[in-house]
Amino acid sequence: MANFHRTEWYMKIPLLTLLLLVMGLSPAAVASWAYSFVVNDGKVFVVSEDRVDESTLGDVVGKVTYHTDREGTYGGNFSNIYPRGTKYYAVQGIAPELAIAVETQEGYLMARYEGEYSGSRVPWEAIKDWMAAGLILLIVVWVAIVVRKKRASGSYRR
Repeated sequence: MANFHRTEWYMKIPLLTLLLLVMGLSPAAVASWAYSFVVNDGKVFVVSEDRVDESTLGDVVGKVTYHTDREGTYGGNFSNIYPRGTKYYAVQGIAPELAIAVETQEGYLMARYEGEYSGSRVPWEAIKDWMAAGLILLIVVWVAIVVRKKRASGSYRR
């Protein structure tokens, strides 16, 4: 008869793994941002209601690579309001370090430089992918340990 009160250390790994998964991959708190913005090359630009005439647009200086409406720290060129692929343009007569134009469905809006983005320059979604791969590897290793221990103790049945 099996002893259910004694648990080997390797039997506790699934609980620890589940706990780490919940803590590490849980979504950030949902909250409303103070203002609409885009991040371009590590700089935050606050989007205003000021329209930019298409004839004053310069070259494309960036685009949204990640969109989220959840507060948190993200990497890359992201926005809290505009979808992935939204383009940023230089505006003739204005240095792109001071302001850019953001493409919207209604036209182009001015976005003014607010400051350096304090978030990560490493895309969070890439980190999550690595965490998921590490978790899968951990589970595979755990299963191998359990099977090996059971075989060694003679309690493994096919």
